[in-house]
Amino acid sequence: MTNKVLVIGEAKENRLRNVTFEAIAAAKVLDENAEVVGVLCGDTDLEACATEMVQYGADRVKVIYNEILKTYTSGAYAQALLPVIKDEAPTAILMGHTAIGKELTPKLASRLNVGLVSDVTELEKVGDQVVFTRPIYSGKAFERKVVIEGTAFATIRPNNIAPLERDEARSGEVSTINADINDLSVIVKEIINKTATGGDLSEARVVVAGGRGVKSKEGFDPLYELADVLGGVVGASRGACDADYCDYSLQIGQTGKVVTPDLYIACGISGAIQHLAGMSNSKVIVAINKDPEASIFNIADYGIVGDLFEIIPKLTEAFKELKVHS
Repeated sequence: MTNKVLVIGEAKENRLRNVTFEAIAAAKVLDENAEVVGVLCGDTDLEACATEMVQYGADRVKVIYNEILKTYTSGAYAQALLPVIKDEAPTAILMGHTAIGKELTPKLASRLNVGLVSDVTELEKVGDQVVFTRPIYSGKAFERKVVIEGTAFATIRPNNIAPLERDEARSGEVSTINADINDLSVIVKEIINKTATGGDLSEARVVVAGGRGVKSKEGFDPLYELADVLGGVVGASRGACDADYCDYSLQIGQTGKVVTPDLYIACGISGAIQHLAGMSNSKVIVAINKDPEASIFNIADYGIVGDLFEIIPKLTEAFKELKVHS
């Protein structure tokens, strides 16, 4: 019997999050000969998303429909997914370590009576076993885990596992299921978006983050301009959020979002350990701070000592020039 790896996809406004493709790639590391089965939940037309999962490596995809699944709640999604998981009986289950993944997967693991390895940044095949690597102690250390029996269930941190190359000619079965969902304790009637960050922080390739050094709400304007030129998004330290310079939806750190972009530009951020826990695994870190003793310079790949309000406009203009001549 062929092994199966179930990948729970996540779509937002009918667009798949990139970590879904990364989870499919992780499934191939788990077992290159296994059948990769994708699962999506929603109430609208997700067949295009299902086809995209196939193009990125899934062998077949099940789309679960119900009007209540239009808006995520852990209770509704768990009721929709559990029958599918039990029917497929996969050897492994993977999902993105997103806000939804962090809430939903523990509930599923508990109902299935299996363990959960959360926030995985690397998978490695060693003999017949797969070693999961995940950060601990706010990113100051890493632990390696092996699932020795039962279903391997893990969440994948965005931007750490490269997705497979898309093959638009690839085909696979896409089927639909009408889910029966009852007796929910929570039903979402309406969602009001307080702010828009211009992109998903957890999946951004470039993040320009501001701290208390930006001094005001208007101090974030140059950061937005630089992020726009670089095709990135803006984030913030807790200090900047506490000072009401920006909304808490931008917060990066131990009590905020965890990001692992290709480029992280820290502007006016001192480098408190709580903030470092959310961004220290970025591939390239650039720190801009007028205090040469700021802790952020200890982990930065490149450091610029100076006034961010003088440096950032110059960087923005320089990148604009590069784009013009490229």
